[in-house]
Amino acid sequence: MMHNHDKTQTTSVHPGLGRRRGRRIDGVDSAGAGRGRQIAAAGHRRIERRGAGERQARYQGKGSPVAPGDVVETGKGARAVYLIDDNVFLQRQNSRVEFGNSVETFLRIVTGGLLSVFGKGNTRKLTTPTAAIGIRGTGCYIETDEKKTYFCLCFGAVDLQPVNGQPSTFETTHHEKPLWIEDGKTRSARVVNHTDAEVIMLEALAGRPSPFPAGSGGRY
Repeated sequence: MMHNHDKTQTTSVHPGLGRRRGRRIDGVDSAGAGRGRQIAAAGHRRIERRGAGERQARYQGKGSPVAPGDVVETGKGARAVYLIDDNVFLQRQNSRVEFGNSVETFLRIVTGGLLSVFGKGNTRKLTTPTAAIGIRGTGCYIETDEKKTYFCLCFGAVDLQPVNGQPSTFETTHHEKPLWIEDGKTRSARVVNHTDAEVIMLEALAGRPSPFPAGSGGRY
């Protein structure tokens, strides 16, 4: 069953953020956000590292790096903001995200919620238990369990393939087409559990401006 998300305040955990140039956005300083870095977190979380073909160290910690091949889990009341290259993620509570070692297996949202913004370049492949999602230079919010997926293309373009369903391709500029994906079918949804401010925050951490049209004002 989908769950309501925590309202825990995200706080800066990157060493020395307050002493570098940049500005704070929703408790996160946009300066100093580096490649493969967890820059903000609250609550219990775990990063699982692959090594020598097997999962090895399991750890959590402020500023812990996140890299391709890792698994990131958050517990109840927790969330984390982290970067891999020019892609930025806000992971909700009670979520498990598995990162692949290549673009073709870029990430899998096993359960829970993930807000993501991606840099331009090759198409990234996101998967959930009910869909495969191909995106490039896009922002999206995904919330999933084993039976259904909520997908909002906040901006950009997507190639969407429901499991055992028909593929579709579409574009948005401001959350125009949120969907539920279940049993190989899609149906319209409303915008839930993510905000313009969060998307803009993630883009700022990657050094990019707001992706939304001027005057959109957070209305959907």
